[in-house]
Amino acid sequence: MQIMRTRFKKDIVAEFLPSTKPSSKVIIICGGMPGAPKQEALLSFITRYSKKDYWVFYPRYRGSWESGGQFLHREPTDDIRDVINELPHGFTNLWNNKRYRVRPTEIILFASSFGGPAGILLSKDPRVTKVIAISPVVDWRDPSKDEPLAWLGKVVPKVYGNAYRYTMRDWNKLKTGRFYNPATRINDIDGSKILMVHAKDDGSVGYPAVARFAKKIGATLITRQHGGHLGFSFVVHNKSLFKKISNFLRS
Repeated sequence: MQIMRTRFKKDIVAEFLPSTKPSSKVIIICGGMPGAPKQEALLSFITRYSKKDYWVFYPRYRGSWESGGQFLHREPTDDIRDVINELPHGFTNLWNNKRYRVRPTEIILFASSFGGPAGILLSKDPRVTKVIAISPVVDWRDPSKDEPLAWLGKVVPKVYGNAYRYTMRDWNKLKTGRFYNPATRINDIDGSKILMVHAKDDGSVGYPAVARFAKKIGATLITRQHGGHLGFSFVVHNKSLFKKISNFLRS
């Protein structure tokens, strides 16, 4: 199945697959960073859900990869919200100029790592049905063992070049705790919609802060003893976990 491409709000490029049958159910993937967005496991995941009668969208945040704009000048939450806002108005497959439109009756956000805050902070949006947060960042002020924030901000431009285009002034907004930070915005979150998956040996996003946060907001937390910093590939290949997620989505 060919992955299609579109653009929302002029800047936001997104890969997407339409549902194989008439449907108004939508999945939006809030990806992590850094890392190349085109991954075999993730594409397998997208295809699997498209065949289950979901439209699936994988947007690139403003200022990253193919998208225009400046990364972290605005919260990535705004980018995902813009995608949600635009779906009923229609969008174009850029390969052939074919127009599509979907008026969602169900929106599921799959949010991983850096994208975790986007999914979590959109949980209170009445259009969002459920959020699956995999190894999500919940508090940028919590020190990262493997990826300290100051180090990551300096090394990403060296490793990824123009794939992420940001100023250090914007990057440093993360450490204030007031920007794109679920832990300081509890009132903006509906924990009943959120399922979190995290491993105790995650060196990138510490487990204790995530466990405390999940309890505070009343989210469902699936704890893995091992696995490190989990990603979409883990969900795709772990049948037991995939079943638990599917059950949560049906609840």
